[in-house]
Amino acid sequence: MSFLGVAQSLTGRRWVGPPVETARDAEALTQQSDLPDAVAQVLARLGVAGPNVQAFLAPALRDLLPDPHSLKDMEAAASRLLRALTAREKIAIFADYDVDGGASAALLMVWLRQMGHGATLYVPDRIDEGYGPNEAAMADLAATHDLIVCVDCGTLSHDPIAAARGTDVLVLDHHLGAETLPPAQAVVNPNRQDESGDLAHLCAAGVVFLLLVELGRQLRQTGRTGPDLMELLDLVALATVADVAPLVGVNRAFVRQGLRVMARRARPGLAALADVAGMDTAPTAYHLGFLLGPRVNAGGRIGAADLGARLLATDDPHEAAALAERLDRLNAERREIEAIVRAAALAQAETRGLDAPLVWAAGPGWHPGVVGIVASRLKDASGRPSIVIGLEDGIGKGSGRSVTGIDLGQPIQRLAREGLLLKGGGHKMAAGLTVAEDQLEPAMTRLGELLAKQGAHLAGAADLKLDGLLMPAAATVELIEMIEQAGPFGAGARAPRYAFPDMAIRFAKRVGENHLKISFGTPGAATLDAICFGAFDGPLGPALEGHGGAHFHLAGRLDINSWQGRQSAQLRLVDAAPVEG
Repeated sequence: MSFLGVAQSLTGRRWVGPPVETARDAEALTQQSDLPDAVAQVLARLGVAGPNVQAFLAPALRDLLPDPHSLKDMEAAASRLLRALTAREKIAIFADYDVDGGASAALLMVWLRQMGHGATLYVPDRIDEGYGPNEAAMADLAATHDLIVCVDCGTLSHDPIAAARGTDVLVLDHHLGAETLPPAQAVVNPNRQDESGDLAHLCAAGVVFLLLVELGRQLRQTGRTGPDLMELLDLVALATVADVAPLVGVNRAFVRQGLRVMARRARPGLAALADVAGMDTAPTAYHLGFLLGPRVNAGGRIGAADLGARLLATDDPHEAAALAERLDRLNAERREIEAIVRAAALAQAETRGLDAPLVWAAGPGWHPGVVGIVASRLKDASGRPSIVIGLEDGIGKGSGRSVTGIDLGQPIQRLAREGLLLKGGGHKMAAGLTVAEDQLEPAMTRLGELLAKQGAHLAGAADLKLDGLLMPAAATVELIEMIEQAGPFGAGARAPRYAFPDMAIRFAKRVGENHLKISFGTPGAATLDAICFGAFDGPLGPALEGHGGAHFHLAGRLDINSWQGRQSAQLRLVDAAPVEG
């Protein structure tokens, strides 16, 4: 049964309201508390029961933080790092080139610096070295260091870690593990095959933070104190959101507290990055995922791989400003490259068909730094797991993104074991692979078969899930602030969306190249402003701009618009449907 009778909106989606059970739970929450219906609807959808409402709306990290000892090898990893610190050993940090890797490296570097000890940072070049440790780099680091700590990588790096002869290696990671572990001193990873999976939602920075908690415990046992770990949660929050980790349990508390820390602008790198990104309001999960994260990532995608980690770790405001400016320029260049690859990949995928269990595209010269972003765009367009691969000299390097309920990482690892891929790994929602060009077609066919067994071929055009109905007069700044208390929203906890039924368009204006600003309401009642980003990339812009007096059901997410010190409610419009009759 479609919500408001919208079986096919202007964007081709069916609108779906909350299940009967959720609506019943929301009604019960409203009766048991003084919460507005709109807030109760969100809490009910998130499975929050009446007695737990207050604890959920104000999550305390101390109540949600897991025992670091619940992860295998944690005590051994902390003991080895503490021994290196005490003995003034030379430490190298080998980090992945994305936000999670950069933030994980920065966490360790900042902690060590505050303990009076430095570390060498090594981030591999995405094109020349690829993901994770390689034998040459590990052997070189081992020749001049006593300890190598691999963050956000290393779980599958058996041969490279073996190449670090004479030097201990610690692995702090969250990617899916194989049946055997590499020859490291410790492998701390909630996604090891012998782990329970209870902490599988942690990103690498979350794992590193738990290591720092354990280090603090071990320091206290010797009568010493460590740095204030709460001040490091801005880095954990950034990595958690940017790595699309589910915002549940302790992850939600990490992000909530981390945003408060970030708002104080005490970390030079993040303050400088916020400035070049034009952030003029308190940071939110949206800012982490769409403004700050892409800029930190830009160095690893198309520039110097270590720029992001250096920015996050620096305590020098002048260095931070210079690095932030450089990353901002690289991000603009990345967007241009991405647009070219996205157009080519989408055209190829559409020709092949967007209704297969796997949607994929491959092309010569496609930059390895943008294939993951383009794969995400294909996934959004098709509602199916998607892979995009850049080909060069007979080798394809690709990245994939999955949809809820479909595990992409495991079948990619299986293809690597079967010999169809040169290498591959990742986690449920995102994965990377390297494939010989002459094995491309059979590898993608086989991957599609494995994904079909999970039901990927049954996915239809994504429904638009809505939490309930609202009228413009009810959409106040106060209501939005209450809704945000149920957040932050992101992966695993989607942002609430509401429908505004039978609305007249009072004002419509094109903004920039392809955005639309409107004002809507009902006769004689309050109106509400809305912004629709990318409206003219699809049917929404033309239909609403040329409304001709017609009424529409409108749907989207509420947010607060700040302008010249004033705040007002607005709708971030995502869909619309003409009112029949």
